[in-house]
Amino acid sequence: EGAILVDKDSNEVGVVTSGGFGPSVQKPVAIGFVDAEHALIDTQLFAQVRKKLLPVNIVKMPFVTNNYYRP
Repeated sequence: EGAILVDKDSNEVGVVTSGGFGPSVQKPVAIGFVDAEHALIDTQLFAQVRKKLLPVNIVKMPFVTNNYYRP
């Protein structure tokens, strides 16, 4: 929570509002707000975490396929 999201040119474009480890995908998962022009699916951004830039991708929700039966 609170990590700044930047584009490839290090321009600030958003912020992470919530995040943690996603056991379904065995990777970190986060939700945040970004400027509209950076909200396209498969957009590559970076999160500034402890002075490091970590790559992040914009993906469509839900990002895990539903595998339950609804009668």
